[in-house]
Amino acid sequence: MDFVWFLLVGLAAGWLAARIVKGGGYGVFGDLVVGVLGALIGGYLFKVFGVHAAKGLPANILVATIGAIVLILALRLFKRA
Repeated sequence: MDFVWFLLVGLAAGWLAARIVKGGGYGVFGDLVVGVLGALIGGYLFKVFGVHAAKGLPANILVATIGAIVLILALRLFKRA
């Protein structure tokens, strides 16, 4: 069941990140991939910088969304180069 929650958090984070950075979104599957990778990136960044997020679904979505935003911006940067 944790895996299903992880996927749902990833989907929500990918969708939110696409809206925040003014992207058109990547479709359901694309948003899911961006959100799941964003969750991994966000968790890593929070750990590196020593930031401890609160526990719970809203905090998980926040961390994953921040990671997804970083991922989208990095992809756009590499796409331009």
